[in-house]
Amino acid sequence: MALVGGGLPGELVEADLSERKNHLEGTLTKVLEAHPGRYTSYLPPSADLPLEYSQQLPIKQGFVQEALERIAKLQWDVSPIQASPDALEYRTSAQYALHSLGGLAYRQPRSNELVRVEQDPLIAPPLQEAFRLLSSWPLSNVEEVVLRGSLYENRTQVGFIGGLARFFKRTAQALVQEGIAGVVWAEASPKGRFRGGVQHLAGETGLLEDFGGILSTVNVQSFAQVNPKAAGLMFQQAAQIVGNGGKALELYSGSGVLSLHLAHQFEHITTIEISRDAVKRGQADAARLGAGNVEFKREDAKIFAKFLPADLIMVDPPRAGLSEEVLAGLLEHKPERILYISCDPATWARDIGKLVQGSYKLTFARPYDFYPFTHHVEVLSLLAL
Repeated sequence: MALVGGGLPGELVEADLSERKNHLEGTLTKVLEAHPGRYTSYLPPSADLPLEYSQQLPIKQGFVQEALERIAKLQWDVSPIQASPDALEYRTSAQYALHSLGGLAYRQPRSNELVRVEQDPLIAPPLQEAFRLLSSWPLSNVEEVVLRGSLYENRTQVGFIGGLARFFKRTAQALVQEGIAGVVWAEASPKGRFRGGVQHLAGETGLLEDFGGILSTVNVQSFAQVNPKAAGLMFQQAAQIVGNGGKALELYSGSGVLSLHLAHQFEHITTIEISRDAVKRGQADAARLGAGNVEFKREDAKIFAKFLPADLIMVDPPRAGLSEEVLAGLLEHKPERILYISCDPATWARDIGKLVQGSYKLTFARPYDFYPFTHHVEVLSLLAL
């Protein structure tokens, strides 16, 4: 079997293939016989599902259904996928490399090759103006440019990665004068983007974004869902399906947007998050919203048991899924309900299968499309004893 990025079901294509453990993976080089629904307008290299939007949704639904049946070994029909409110111009965060010929560029997947981009139809309107501005700006000594916008405020922050902070202070001040909300600098680090030193250069340090009726603080150097309209729908659905209770516990909570949605349904909610910045933002948001019953703890999710008992445990782990320690703890302490949000159907299905083997029943599962024109899909699910 060969997996070819950018190829569509039923197409005849040419591709550069390389061997993996149990299959071949390839990069599309030429479409010989195109899918009748292939999307023909320009898309950036990151868009690996170039199909008319209505035809993307059954494929993504199939990803989740197939994972549940093949990996979790469950015959259970997932609910119809929730489409993204916007198929284009939905992303409120993006990052680009600086092209040697000027302007901004995408890195080809699994490659250091740069593809210069003069437009990006996937980024939201607030980012479009920043993209146009930076594409013509005389930048140097920078490895990457990161954008984080807010639909609610219609403004954007910029992050420069690489070089030295002092090189960008005047540029940052000029960008703020041009309407950019704020600018930060970060050192290039092998640990990842914004994992090294970070310095605020000019403008504001944060923006407010609306996630389904909850105004949450976001900034360019921190993680937040990049499709706030789609994420807001998921958070609202989560609040509907969990019901009410005394105590809830959220693991991998980020800045606690999900817990803030559920604050009025539980007497007390404890959130556990390892990122110091996310905890600080969550605490500030809870205070601003008057959610005094939401408590933030900067801890590793592995030690969640010391905050039990809880009627509901909510988990939104990274792509790798639940750690062995967290999964074992859930099976040992057996909270009445588990709300599981995932960005990877395969690891979600793996964990769901183990929880079902441990006496839980899957009572709800629905895919959500946060990333149109890509293969990525989110899943919202609920398990109960």
